[in-house]
Amino acid sequence: QVQLVESGGGLVQPGGSLRLSCVASGRLFSIDAMGWYRQAPGKQRELVAEFTGGGRTTYADSVKGRFTISRDSAKNTVYLQMTSLKPEDTAVYYCNVVFGFRAEYDYWGQGTQVTVSS
Repeated sequence: QVQLVESGGGLVQPGGSLRLSCVASGRLFSIDAMGWYRQAPGKQRELVAEFTGGGRTTYADSVKGRFTISRDSAKNTVYLQMTSLKPEDTAVYYCNVVFGFRAEYDYWGQGTQVTVSS
């Protein structure tokens, strides 16, 4: 059984920073992608940043230059460093991993709330 546990969310003022963490437990193999999505009220879930095969990173245009995804493979942990936060970054942030020889396994964390407000 694979579990993803996010932490690090909270309330921050505009221009502030937060770092999210996602710890994966269980048997993961042949990871196809691992990263972060977010969902704001009334909106669809969207990709924020992720690692894909070969270590390539992908960022949403709205967070480029402000957010940085990193990982500690030994700890099965992925981080999202968020800086220069804006009110429009307010959302529930979810960790996601897709793995398997045919990328047949797709798991989500429970989400962590990020609120950017003065």
